[in-house]
Amino acid sequence: MARVSDDLLLAAQSGDRHALTQLLVALQPNIRRYARRLCHRTSVIEDVVQEALIVIYRRVGTIRSPAALAGWLITVIARLCMLPALMLMRGVEELVSLEEARELAKVPPDELRMDLVNAIESLSPSHREVLLLRDLEDLTIGEIARRLGVTREAAKSRLRRARALVREYLLGTTDGGRERT
Repeated sequence: MARVSDDLLLAAQSGDRHALTQLLVALQPNIRRYARRLCHRTSVIEDVVQEALIVIYRRVGTIRSPAALAGWLITVIARLCMLPALMLMRGVEELVSLEEARELAKVPPDELRMDLVNAIESLSPSHREVLLLRDLEDLTIGEIARRLGVTREAAKSRLRRARALVREYLLGTTDGGRERT
């Protein structure tokens, strides 16, 4: 990462708009390079770059030092690369009730992203695979079935179950509708 001068970062943190603009311009190539490396889908790279610039603009004051900037920026980009995983949650779009949608809307976006990652990691390998193939790689049910060597119905069933498990995890309930402890 190109080193950002202490003076430029401090000026941007103190509210100097010109310094903030210079900082954003200086960081953009690095952000794009990291996004290319960290994002699994090339179609989201430009969106990640724009979102990362917005995060820097809004949170520049939270950066401890120029030395911490690179690590912080990589974390931001990695999380933004996870955003398509949120979109993967077509299951979230198909929430059973408005009440469930309200519950998820209360969760801060960064926390929801981390919860989503944890929810996906908690899935069995077969459920995780079908979910990622469909919602990250945008494969059709037929393509997923062929890749996994299962019937279309089995692929649909696994996908439906994987989405239900993720939804349950995000809403903090188990199959019986009880709160997780």
